[in-house]
Amino acid sequence: MVDITIRKRPYADAVVTQRKFLKKTARGKVVKILRERYLRDDVACGIENCRECDGGSLPFSGVASHKDYPQGHFLLPDTNVFLHQMDLIESPHFTSPLIILQTVVEEVRHRSLPLHSRLKALITSGDKKIWTFYNEFRSQTAVVREDEESPNDRNDRSIRKATAWYNTHLELTRPVRRGQPKPVIPTIILMTDDAANRQKAKEEGIPCHSTRSYIEGLSNFDDLSDLLAATDSNDLPEATASSRNVTLYSDYLPMSTLVAGVKGGQLHQGHFNANQYNYLEGSVPVPAFSKPVLLIGRENMNRAVQGDVVVVEVFPETEWKAPTDEVVDQDSTLKNDDPDNSGDEEEDAEIDAEEAKALGRGRQEKTQSSVKPSSERQPTGRIVGIIKRNWRAYVCHIDGGSLSSTLSTSLSQQSVFAIPVSRLLPRIRLRTRQAPTLLGQKILVTIDRWDITSRYPEGHFVRALGRAESKEAEQESLLLEYEVPYRPFGKAILDCLPPEGDTWVVPPKSPTSLDWQNREDLRDLLICSIDPPGCQDIDDALHARMLPNGNIEAGVHIADVSRFVLPDNPMDSEAAARGTTVYLVDNRIDMLPSLLGTNLCSLRPHVERLAFSAIWELTPEAKIVQTRFTKSVIASKAAFTYEEAQIRKDDPHRDDDLTKSIRLLNSLALKLKAARMAAGALNLASPEVKIHLDSAESSDPIDVEQKEMRETNSLVEEFMLLANISVAQKIQESFPQTAVLRRHLPPPRTNFEKLQDILQKRRRMTLDVSSSGALADSLDQCVDPNEPAFNTLVRIMATRCMLSAEYFCSGSVSKDTFGHYGLASPIYTHFTSPIRRYADVLAHRQLAAAIGYQSLHPSLHSKQHVETILTNVNRRHRMAQMAGRASVEFYVGLALKARGTRDGKATEVQEEAFVIKVFRNGVGVFVSKLGIEGVVMFKNDHKFDPDAYTISLTSSTGKEATIAVFDRVTVSISVEKDKNTQRGKVAMSLISPVNTTGL
Repeated sequence: MVDITIRKRPYADAVVTQRKFLKKTARGKVVKILRERYLRDDVACGIENCRECDGGSLPFSGVASHKDYPQGHFLLPDTNVFLHQMDLIESPHFTSPLIILQTVVEEVRHRSLPLHSRLKALITSGDKKIWTFYNEFRSQTAVVREDEESPNDRNDRSIRKATAWYNTHLELTRPVRRGQPKPVIPTIILMTDDAANRQKAKEEGIPCHSTRSYIEGLSNFDDLSDLLAATDSNDLPEATASSRNVTLYSDYLPMSTLVAGVKGGQLHQGHFNANQYNYLEGSVPVPAFSKPVLLIGRENMNRAVQGDVVVVEVFPETEWKAPTDEVVDQDSTLKNDDPDNSGDEEEDAEIDAEEAKALGRGRQEKTQSSVKPSSERQPTGRIVGIIKRNWRAYVCHIDGGSLSSTLSTSLSQQSVFAIPVSRLLPRIRLRTRQAPTLLGQKILVTIDRWDITSRYPEGHFVRALGRAESKEAEQESLLLEYEVPYRPFGKAILDCLPPEGDTWVVPPKSPTSLDWQNREDLRDLLICSIDPPGCQDIDDALHARMLPNGNIEAGVHIADVSRFVLPDNPMDSEAAARGTTVYLVDNRIDMLPSLLGTNLCSLRPHVERLAFSAIWELTPEAKIVQTRFTKSVIASKAAFTYEEAQIRKDDPHRDDDLTKSIRLLNSLALKLKAARMAAGALNLASPEVKIHLDSAESSDPIDVEQKEMRETNSLVEEFMLLANISVAQKIQESFPQTAVLRRHLPPPRTNFEKLQDILQKRRRMTLDVSSSGALADSLDQCVDPNEPAFNTLVRIMATRCMLSAEYFCSGSVSKDTFGHYGLASPIYTHFTSPIRRYADVLAHRQLAAAIGYQSLHPSLHSKQHVETILTNVNRRHRMAQMAGRASVEFYVGLALKARGTRDGKATEVQEEAFVIKVFRNGVGVFVSKLGIEGVVMFKNDHKFDPDAYTISLTSSTGKEATIAVFDRVTVSISVEKDKNTQRGKVAMSLISPVNTTGL
């Protein structure tokens, strides 16, 4: 019998190999966690030809590109380098071989998941010489947290110990031999921007550098210097440092104070929203108040940037104010600001005077605000802390006026302003050597910090995108600005596609075929699709036929995307990350590879396709008798555009079965819509235009017109709504805790106060917002016999008072909040567009499990997992909408520019518009024919009546006119370069009832 010896581990070893820490659970209980780690002596160092380690990939000689280390070196960055200098590390110009410690990777993961994802991608890309060293598992480099030592200090000590070990390890593996020259040993350099960590490293004899001092010794310093993030005040140039004497903002309260204040109700947390019309105003919606907390002046906005999660202190009610009625443009107010001296007292006094004037001419504005009706005032306060920054890379351009006149052509480093594309963002100050060459280009800039002594945030240059107004640069800048993932699909994703590629077909019907198991054969049904012109990703089709009992069978057939996109594979993960397909005027950024979206899943005519079908039996009055869902195989008989289907339906000479099916569908759709409207559904409106392109190849816009909505548009919409509602009911019954649903919360009544007041004062009309049905009835009554477009205009303005619809997990909210306000439906989801929306893919999987077709993947039983996915999908959906609108705006500008230039001559474009907003120094107008808005600005003072929503103007010829909200006016439209976007921007001036040229 084999002898077994049990050896007890010494206590000293247990201290090193065990990790103990306390963890607070979601319910507030504190538990003690004990984890065992097994230390080894064979964790490889990663350096080639090491006599003690195997499997290294870093060249032993390192790299000799640094002037202080001609014998070669390796770089070992600490955590803060990856948290603040990732753009520099990712640059192709940064070629130093890197040793990345396990400690650093884990700390980055805890501090920032987005940066951790970038770090993982950097490690696995193969583009750089990188070795990940598991220092926590090597006995010579593992450390234990000491008593009274913070986690950060423990990690710093661990990094220093690993660096020291590496240097000793290399010396021991290359010992000096008698009679032979001393071997050349490369140096392991610790790179850290933590001054205390550097000081301790120097005391311990460890070679170390800050990021700036390290790259200053590289031969390609000029290529890297612009990528350096501003994190260490000791690295600031003298001109900038000397200007930091004036405190412009208050310090933030400690995080513990913020958390306690929010919990106790003395402080309030929310997202900061900048004012697009007035850069000196912002707001923060908070649950405690029905109106957002108003922030007036940059001191009260206290360095917040659009989207930051902030904490606000609300002033006493006697100090509450109403928003100003003036357009305040950042560029005109701060046009003479100097990026090198934006913090000194003289400069500060000048700009404070300009801002005081812009805020309402000082005390005069305060007096006017104090006499405004209390209904217009709203909670007013100031930001006292930041919970989470929303900083990212922003698309900008260099402000040519900020270049030093003596350095306008020099490549020496200078401070300049980068002006973001978004008007909601402040100017960003950066130091660059490339300012003259970057003029006129779109560039990417990242914010690094915003000190209390600096009027502007400081950032660094990331990369150039191309010449402003070039289509390539504009398209990429638009995608970057709205954070649209547009990278090509990688090999791992493409490997998930069917190996047959575009030759894949539905296999012949057979009991042994997996694709036919539990599927209905619906290939004989007269199914057709109705879509916009040029649609390639056809994900829905319909059919209708009479039944022998006099009822009607109607079906909606949706592409069975979940057959190809399997849970938890790389393609599924990428689709979840993208969330949605993004539609631009001349491009489409797909959620799924085009082989699926435009081919294998697209319900093309005369091709067999896999589908997921919702089929109803309805009475002739469109009452549902029964509903069933089934996986199916279909063969669409035709693919119509909305116009083609409309013509076919209206043609009295057509009487074929397919045309009868369309007419039957239309008759049902009319009754379904009538029933929805009777239940209180809203018939809202949004401006939609159609861009006419010269050709598919050139994508040059030549004209723009309003989209025409036909009866067949409504036909498709009604049946998609019916399918979505039916599926929502089914999956919520089957999975009450994790069903993927979509809701539209009722808007706060305060959202409509302004519109109600305008309608009452200008048109003596009442808007009842007590319920969606009451609002729908009120909107129907907002009719002006002399102005046919008035009702549409009111509906557009009412739409902007609404909250956005959102996806949610059924177990995360109370059931009484499931409803969709706009549709007047108690429950709703998205099922009908799985090619372009990831939420629909999840609904397909849940519906398939609900009907017993297949089991539900474990991840969709997890409420937390579903919530996480839907949070990202909601965000991607919002960004995709904004990107699409920005693309339309850009092309409308190009189309108007083309229309305004005939035969090489500039001609004036005039259009009728409606006044939708009145300011003290301008009017906001909406051109319904083009679907665009603009602000007509006035330089001179005019008689402004904010209570009556009017402004009285006198032209240069002496003609007088009073303009009010809802008035029809004529505007002259031109295209000029926008100071922010550097794109063609639509500029407007009034022609009638008064010509405002020169006003």
